[in-house]
Amino acid sequence: MDIYIALLVGALVFLSSFLSIRFMISAALIEITLGAIAGNFFGLYQTEWIKYLGEFGGIVLTYLAGTEVDIPLLKAKFKESLLIGGISFFAPFIATALFSYYIVHWTFQASEIAGIALSTTSLAVIYAILVETGLVKSELGKLLMAACFITDLGTAIALSVLFAHVNWFTLVFLIASVLAILFTPKIIHKMTESFGFKVVEPELKFLFFVLFALMWLAKLGNSHAVLPTFILGLAMSDYFKSKNKELQTRFRAVAFTMLNPFFFIKGGLNISFPALGKSLWLLVSFFFVKLVAKIAGVYPFAKKYLPKEAMYTTLLMSTGLTFGTISSLYGLNAGIIDKTQFSILVTTVILSAIIPTIIAQKFFEPKHVYKSIREKEEIKEIVYEAGEEDV
Repeated sequence: MDIYIALLVGALVFLSSFLSIRFMISAALIEITLGAIAGNFFGLYQTEWIKYLGEFGGIVLTYLAGTEVDIPLLKAKFKESLLIGGISFFAPFIATALFSYYIVHWTFQASEIAGIALSTTSLAVIYAILVETGLVKSELGKLLMAACFITDLGTAIALSVLFAHVNWFTLVFLIASVLAILFTPKIIHKMTESFGFKVVEPELKFLFFVLFALMWLAKLGNSHAVLPTFILGLAMSDYFKSKNKELQTRFRAVAFTMLNPFFFIKGGLNISFPALGKSLWLLVSFFFVKLVAKIAGVYPFAKKYLPKEAMYTTLLMSTGLTFGTISSLYGLNAGIIDKTQFSILVTTVILSAIIPTIIAQKFFEPKHVYKSIREKEEIKEIVYEAGEEDV
């Protein structure tokens, strides 16, 4: 049976990439959708290896997202990032928590979980889309990543503060995270200087080891590795951009080929069509509460700082996946929400990864930014060719 599951997943990964190129839609969104269809109609289920690869794929994707944040731009645009990212967290958190408690009559803690789960902006989805469209190279893409970081930082802090269960391993995890963030860039740099570029890829393997270690220690400490992983990516960003861009390219190739698809397909497998049919009105209500709160909060600031890309920015900031799923799963495992509430929240999170992104890509694509990127690439190519001729 595992061979059939592996074959089916492999087919979904390939089909997703083909459909993505054919219809110009993010592969991440197609992987989520095909995962849901395969889970409901073709017998695909979450084996232990799919669960683990999906979880690790999310960690790897979050790490890569951190490497793409432009720290100088984050400092230069800190006010814009803080305002857009901050309201992107607070507006849906408050709106969803109030809706859950006063309208749906969930418990207070369940309402807090709902608010946290639907406050998120998906680093994974936004990063995948920015890489696939080339916007990751633009100031718009970098500002989106910075604002997204602020949003998910608020989500992580809220989950940690409101539902903290600290043990001695939590302290070990915090110390290990700080050490990893401080010393991993230096160790990678020394390895590259000592070994050069070898086919056995010692730098990549060391990075994978660090991520595995953070995941393990996070579980022991009743925490999650997403936040320190993202900050580790931030710490590595300057090194990648200035000294070793080739290493980032190789790491990204491994991630997007084999690991990240498992994360998105696993997300789709959480959707149960029959169970959702009984709570369809509640699912739709939660989705619109999140979307309306995000638009009402983010759009005015996006209009002020990114007037030409305001709606595109707002819709992408309305996406959710990684932290939303993590928060919902925490609530389920802790007994704060039941399976029905969990299914509603996770499906709302997944829908928020799909619907706003499709609308943004189909109707609000920043084509003028694409044109600017192409012009810059052409200028670089001309300058490079001119330099070669001088030689």
